[in-house]
Amino acid sequence: MSKILIVDDDADLVAVEKAVLEREGYKVVTAGNGKEGLVQTRKEKPDLIILDIVMPVMDGYLFANEFNNDKTISKIPVVALTSYVESPLDQPVPFDVVEYVSKPIKPKDLVLLVNKYLKKIDK
Repeated sequence: MSKILIVDDDADLVAVEKAVLEREGYKVVTAGNGKEGLVQTRKEKPDLIILDIVMPVMDGYLFANEFNNDKTISKIPVVALTSYVESPLDQPVPFDVVEYVSKPIKPKDLVLLVNKYLKKIDK
């Protein structure tokens, strides 16, 4: 069973996403900000991370900086699920993610997105 980490400060959105993905058979772990996300990533070693960009305590930029510098976790694919796809200067978010997806996302589209990256693992 593949494990997904959702890192987002919107508790209602996280609850919906978690329920949708668990119904599909995924194990879901959550974190409310980037700092918690790094702790959970190191502890849980998820197969995929769904990351918001704008969060309190530690945002997606700072998360990505630490994530990319930690060789024990930096190969985990990260999907940016965010309403903040472009920087204020209209430049792409300055870190590698496998895909940027705008919020809100429909439940069926969330499942398709996750399956796209995890189908190889679950076979």
